Amino acid sequence: MTDPSAGEQTATAALPDRIITIPNILSFLRLLGVPLFLWLVLGPQADLWALIVLAASAITDYLDGKIARATGQTSKLGAVLDPFADRLYIASAVVALAIRDIIPWWLVFALVLRDLYLAGQLAVLRRIGYGPLPVHFLGKVATFCLLYALPLLFLGDGDGTVGLIAKELGWAFGWWGVGAYWWAALLYAIQFWRLVRSHRREVGTARAEGS
Repeated sequence: MTDPSAGEQTATAALPDRIITIPNILSFLRLLGVPLFLWLVLGPQADLWALIVLAASAITDYLDGKIARATGQTSKLGAVLDPFADRLYIASAVVALAIRDIIPWWLVFALVLRDLYLAGQLAVLRRIGYGPLPVHFLGKVATFCLLYALPLLFLGDGDGTVGLIAKELGWAFGWWGVGAYWWAALLYAIQFWRLVRSHRREVGTARAEGS
């Protein structure tokens, strides 16, 4: 019986090794915006400009995937760079929000712990000859919710009706995002263990045939 996780890994491995593509350039630009965003939030506390940077990140996140699929400009680098940029923005934003006392630190640890867990999985996968797991749809939903929650929580730090509505919406997106983030982690864990078991079976078969 064929392991579907192994099939997804094969599909990822089959992506071309292109570096200079429009989607990859957009992802690089998103990464360059991270230090600018942090400086705006923690330095002059120019929240409006920080929100504009976050909005630009969300737009380029949508465009790089759309362009990659529409033009066939997919690549191995893009498959890694796009989710990495998402996670870096989310991590930077939640740390900045915690430093500004807009969100509690336990929420930061919940998100960072999940990413550390996946980083450990990736280290094991690389050791046995696999690349990163393909991004799951639920993981994309979680990222979408969190990328909407963070700017809303920034707005919710203000006064007035707009701030109150933004805060309520921000926490709604935030709780959905955190829940989906960890649910996706559970699905990644299932895929991970399937690949590890498949690898062990292949190693055991090879040893039996060689003995």
